Amino acid sequence: MATDLIELKNLGKTSVQWLNAVGIRTLEQLHEVGSVAAYCKVRDRGFKVSKVLLYALEGALIGAHWNDLDPDYKARLLEAVEDSPPVL
Repeated sequence: MATDLIELKNLGKTSVQWLNAVGIRTLEQLHEVGSVAAYCKVRDRGFKVSKVLLYALEGALIGAHWNDLDPDYKARLLEAVEDSPPVL
């Protein structure tokens, strides 16, 4: 199993750099934080992100390509982001 973020499905150099910038450096840390909170941390840090990053993070956690996530699942992830308070 991949332990380094760059080895995970969906994550490339830029997304890993963004995660590192908000203190997420390992798969274990990403699991602890979760995809929604990790996305919010990156977004609130000022990086220009799209919802694809959210899907990519979730896909990385469950071992699936982000585009294979069910549309309802994606919608629930977006709702969770909208319900999350800003991370400062």
